[in-house]
Amino acid sequence: PGGVMRGRSHPAGRAARRRRRRRQESVVQSVSLCHQPQYVRLMKFLHQRRFTSTLLQPALFTDTGRGLQALKTIKPGELVISLPESCLLTTSAVLDSYLGQYIKSWRPRLSPLLALCVFLVCERHRGEASDWLPYIDVLPTSYTCPTYFTDEVMAVLPISVRRRALEQREVMREIHSHNQDFFRRVMRVSLQPVLSCPVEEVLTYEALRWAWCSVNTRSVFMTHPSNDFLSGKDFYALAPFLDLLNHRPDVQVEAGFNKVTRCYEIRSVSGTLCHQQAFINYGSHDNQRLMLEYGFVASCNPHSVVYVDTGELQKETDQYINLLCDALKGDRSLDQKIRFLRENNFLHNLTVSSEGPSWRLMTALRLLSLPQTLYHHWKAVLLGQAVCEEREKWSVRTAKTLCQRLLQDTLTALDKISLLRRDQSDREQLDVVEALRQEERCILGSCLEALEATLGQADELLSCQPDVDAVS
Repeated sequence: PGGVMRGRSHPAGRAARRRRRRRQESVVQSVSLCHQPQYVRLMKFLHQRRFTSTLLQPALFTDTGRGLQALKTIKPGELVISLPESCLLTTSAVLDSYLGQYIKSWRPRLSPLLALCVFLVCERHRGEASDWLPYIDVLPTSYTCPTYFTDEVMAVLPISVRRRALEQREVMREIHSHNQDFFRRVMRVSLQPVLSCPVEEVLTYEALRWAWCSVNTRSVFMTHPSNDFLSGKDFYALAPFLDLLNHRPDVQVEAGFNKVTRCYEIRSVSGTLCHQQAFINYGSHDNQRLMLEYGFVASCNPHSVVYVDTGELQKETDQYINLLCDALKGDRSLDQKIRFLRENNFLHNLTVSSEGPSWRLMTALRLLSLPQTLYHHWKAVLLGQAVCEEREKWSVRTAKTLCQRLLQDTLTALDKISLLRRDQSDREQLDVVEALRQEERCILGSCLEALEATLGQADELLSCQPDVDAVS
């Protein structure tokens, strides 16, 4: 009322149409999935195991993809999901299955993770003969975790992420190769009657990778009593239906296994409006961690930072010199400074955020700025003390140079991603990496603005100081 013009006789202009289209696109829409056959089978499977849900239904959302939609307003403190223990897929279920006797007799002991993975692969292969098929049918057929990334997609990751992604891929390959004896000796002889084709064709690297990502990205934390049949800590539990909840950084929930009700429970802290998507919080993770562990990037993540890769400083000081600033090339004490930083654990977790460089990064830069005549200040610098204004400005300028180089690397990567999009096969992987790189671009741009402002304030303070020579 008041500002609305009624009875408008001429059509809206192009600008108005664009604004209306943007408003429509910004509204999250959803489509219910509960009537699709695989979800009908899943709910029937869970109801047979004493699970009932009246608050949530599976739905497809335009912003996040598949998730759970609230059928009525969920109040703060209300119980959202209570999933009975009989619905959880744990190592106890694996050891009680046809696989149990073979796993129990094998030496060396399998890890809980591998036991779950082998069971998932076998159950997926068994198809209609599997009791867990209704759950397996709604699991993703592939993932956007780094173990799935092609070499081309790996190449456009930030350096620090790429290193960890390659390590993750190597871990997956080692899991497959190091357990060939178990697959060949036990599974081939004992399980061949259960499987419809040779074990080698079932427990492939690709199948094990799918199972590993399924457990790693979808399991909830639940401690289990130790047993004599598996090695290592056992805290995995796959939770059908519950694992459809998506992560959002600003959502608060209370989650855990209730030993009284024998259910895994999710209780809302902030509440959810009717017909809106219900979320869970995986923890205070930045988007690099979310991508590496879960295969997605969260929008508007307040925990996100850009990591400054140190390039294995203790081994490659030349690379470090190039990364930081050409001014360090003539510093004969650089190796000694790097050793000092390493001994005091200041070569890791160096980051910048939208607000500026982290305290750890600025501390490392302040120490690197010191000439030999100021060695006695090293420990004071590690405690957060600035030595002098000249050295402080040098540190800020060096941080600015770092951000500029990181930003250039990000922009180059985004250009490469645009070229890679011509190949349709890696589109989902590229979407995740592009989202991470776009976030980096925004963070680095904001950080540079903050550093410019800091330098401007320092120059302004210097210009306001009286000229000593003139006064005298």
